[in-house]
Amino acid sequence: MRSEATAESLSRLQEVAARARPVALAREHVLPVLEPLHTLFPDGLRRGSTIGVGDATSLALALIAGPSAAGSWSAVVGISNLGLSAAAEMGVALDRFAVVADPPRDAWATVVATLVDALDVVLVRTRYRVAGNDARRLIARARERGAVLVLLGDGWPEAPDVRLRVTRSEWHGIGEGHGHLQSRRIRIEAGGRRGAARPRQVELWLPAVGGGVASVDELATVRPLRTA
Repeated sequence: MRSEATAESLSRLQEVAARARPVALAREHVLPVLEPLHTLFPDGLRRGSTIGVGDATSLALALIAGPSAAGSWSAVVGISNLGLSAAAEMGVALDRFAVVADPPRDAWATVVATLVDALDVVLVRTRYRVAGNDARRLIARARERGAVLVLLGDGWPEAPDVRLRVTRSEWHGIGEGHGHLQSRRIRIEAGGRRGAARPRQVELWLPAVGGGVASVDELATVRPLRTA
């Protein structure tokens, strides 16, 4: 029964891939990013690259939002509790967004490969350590197809081309014991291999007031959360 369900799921993914391919194969060398992320990716997201974001799901969605707004298809694999409203607030176009919440372990690599074949950006997270051979095959597939792999969590055995780390996080919006959390100010540091080896950092509102992502200068008046 499980194999039948897996086969049906793969068939549906292939249908999505077939619909996406005419857009996704209109390739440029890079994919656009949202304006606040230009400091981290001044030339955009390089096709065929892997980007590690640790456990920062909102940052991963912000990376997807730039290509999505420009017409690209994207997908997320392995995040069963992903809120589609949060993705939409970040700027992800849901009509070009595929979600595979929890693929069977024995089909995980096949599911990701199917999406990498036709979509521009694929966000992946696993509940277990990815086999080295599977990771290397998917990296090679992404480079060949020109897709960007965004990696959540610590289950990926290969070093990504670009690694993003949230080194500071502070919620804002609470006043003297009242009010609502409105936004979060974070500091992101980027490093990596080859062209991404030079470290970069930026401070952002993520989420910003009202959702999405913004440069710190755009929302400098929001009050910080008091923790003591």
